[in-house]
Amino acid sequence: MAPDALSLTDVHTFYGDSHILHGVSFSLPPGGVLALLGRNGAGKTTCISTIIGFLKPREGQIRLFGEPIDGLNPERISHLGIGLVPQGRRIFPSLTVRENLVVAQQRRTQNANPWNVDRIFDMFPRLRERHGQFAGTLSGGEQQMLAIGRALMGNPRVLLLDEPSEGLAPLIVAEVGRTIRRLKDQGQSIVLVEQNRQLALDVADLAIILNTGRCVFSGEAHELVNNEELITQNLGVYRAP
Repeated sequence: MAPDALSLTDVHTFYGDSHILHGVSFSLPPGGVLALLGRNGAGKTTCISTIIGFLKPREGQIRLFGEPIDGLNPERISHLGIGLVPQGRRIFPSLTVRENLVVAQQRRTQNANPWNVDRIFDMFPRLRERHGQFAGTLSGGEQQMLAIGRALMGNPRVLLLDEPSEGLAPLIVAEVGRTIRRLKDQGQSIVLVEQNRQLALDVADLAIILNTGRCVFSGEAHELVNNEELITQNLGVYRAP
């Protein structure tokens, strides 16, 4: 039986003396999309930071396709195949669109169809049109496309998306959703942190809800769609614009 693309087992993470993640466990099958949901402060970004190595878990294990990665530094974790689109995008504003992509390219990959600049431009034609433009002058939606493209240039085996729809207009949010579906159709394994639960549950196969650093729901995404009691209790009453 093939190993999960990503698995967390009883992960505990601290900020100093503050215990943030309390025994978080979940698994993502290859080619799946897992939505990581929760209110602000629930521990979602801490979970992403722990997976990518910005924070080290004090207990528990994280595996990438069966290989332990907990405790490794972020560079090593990235090299092994975890890609991150961070909250707030964090593109390099003084570099051009093309330079932002080229600087992130990793040559060694197990991907039979590796990502390169032309393939990114095929997915995001607007980036091709603006290839020589400084990234800091792009619109918010274009910067989000660039942030996703930059992460893909590392040919990740698992892609972490942290709040990709944040601050974007509804039409651009819909475009982000289409991009996630296209990546899913191409077999990309994805962990999606998203406040827009409608978007998240529409594209995800699996869903996790964190509440004060603990998993309070783990299951099929469709199980959450009509569970208003659980949603209201743990996610509030957010409605997509």
